[in-house]
Amino acid sequence: MSSFTYSLRKIVINLLIVFGLSIILGFLFLKVYLPTYTNHGETVSVPDLSGYTFEEATDLLDNSGLQFAISPDSGYSTEHPALAILKQIPESGALVKSGRRIYLTLNARNAPIIKMPNLVNIQLKNVQEMLANLGLERGDIIYVPDIGINVVLEQRYRGVAIPEGFEIPKGARIDLVVGDGMGNQILKVPNLIGLPEEEAEFLILGSGLRIGAKNYASVDSVAVGQVILQVPESGSDVRTGDMIDIWISKN
Repeated sequence: MSSFTYSLRKIVINLLIVFGLSIILGFLFLKVYLPTYTNHGETVSVPDLSGYTFEEATDLLDNSGLQFAISPDSGYSTEHPALAILKQIPESGALVKSGRRIYLTLNARNAPIIKMPNLVNIQLKNVQEMLANLGLERGDIIYVPDIGINVVLEQRYRGVAIPEGFEIPKGARIDLVVGDGMGNQILKVPNLIGLPEEEAEFLILGSGLRIGAKNYASVDSVAVGQVILQVPESGSDVRTGDMIDIWISKN
């Protein structure tokens, strides 16, 4: 055998040995070292934290081998208590590595303040959609005699009529005074002078009219809480659903 053939065979054998060792090392790296280093196959299903309190959510994450971080952006929902979980990233059911950080969006402690829109003279069905889009709750619907059927005549918060731009908390309950479409009747304004405030209000509503502005004034000669002035005056012709303003004595 020539020296050239012997050298060539030696080179081929060495190359085969190197190639075989490379395959073995690659197999060990991919199938043994890399899975061990990256915890391959050790995944955790992210629990559903929606609605849980902050303490409950962190306990669940700890038990699942996950970490958490608070998102700088908070939300607000009247359906959940303060600091309840509103949103999470990744979402529930996602498969993540053990120790993965879950970002939590919390429910704010206090409702954000928004400005009341103008709902007057708008159809009830449109008003309900507007309230929902603003995060407000529709309260009681109070029907009064008025020519406009299902038209909002007044917007109230906690029993008091509020104007456009009035600041209220998100999630507030807004009561609506709505016309029943029966406002063509001509009525005489009743005499309210000297009546107690509550009795005057009862008489106004019982007459098919609405309570307008309530003003208070100090009058020594009249008992506290009695009506001292009304507009329009008693006996005036008005339509069903018109407003009556009253002035009441106070200390």
